[in-house]
Amino acid sequence: MAHDALPDLTAYDAVLFDLDGVLTPTAEVHMHAWQSMFEELFAAWDITPPYTERDYFDHLDGKKRYDGVAALLRSRDVEVPWGDPSDPPTADTVCGIGNRKNAVFERVLRAEGIAPYPGSLRLLDLLAAAGTPVAVVSSSKNAEEVLAAAGIRDRFAVVMDGVIAERDHLASKPAPDVFVEAARMLQVEPARSVAVEDAISGVQSAAAGGFALVVGVDRGAGEEDLVEAGAHVVVQDLEEFAR
Repeated sequence: MAHDALPDLTAYDAVLFDLDGVLTPTAEVHMHAWQSMFEELFAAWDITPPYTERDYFDHLDGKKRYDGVAALLRSRDVEVPWGDPSDPPTADTVCGIGNRKNAVFERVLRAEGIAPYPGSLRLLDLLAAAGTPVAVVSSSKNAEEVLAAAGIRDRFAVVMDGVIAERDHLASKPAPDVFVEAARMLQVEPARSVAVEDAISGVQSAAAGGFALVVGVDRGAGEEDLVEAGAHVVVQDLEEFAR
């Protein structure tokens, strides 16, 4: 889409952003952590077919950690006990496997740090100058840590993350619950607000929540799939809105 044809995001009451893959390139860290963990698990359990990058987009991207584990294992006809979030990473439960992946993610984040996408930062600057409220809507329980590491936590009055979702028993994306709750926390109506997502499940969540504009950021999910999921506009980078 031509830049002059893109909608003006400052014309809406608020803009709600997914985090991983939208504001920060943590999606790449998540992808690496998931791949490393599942390749080892599949080899140990003799699970076929092998893990592929498509598995990330189809079963993990945008979902709460444990829901993603269960979905991916189910795609291989593998069922394990759900367990408890307090399970150690060595436990062969959904929660234990999810915690195993998270240990890898945290280690990489601490070692390498993270920086926001420059284009996303420019859009945040533009929205701040216009006085447009912004929020983060993330399935990750690491959202606060990632935002702090990226130096942008203070830009958001509301951070709706996996910790809150679990505490309040909110359904994982693609259900609309987390986006709708974030809008309520920000005291805006979805029908007058924008949701920005890079995950198919996240786009489906925002679309189901009745957001006036759903922006898809194509970091690998594919433009056609994002549009099919409910995105009204798809861009390669959020800088396109800041030009």
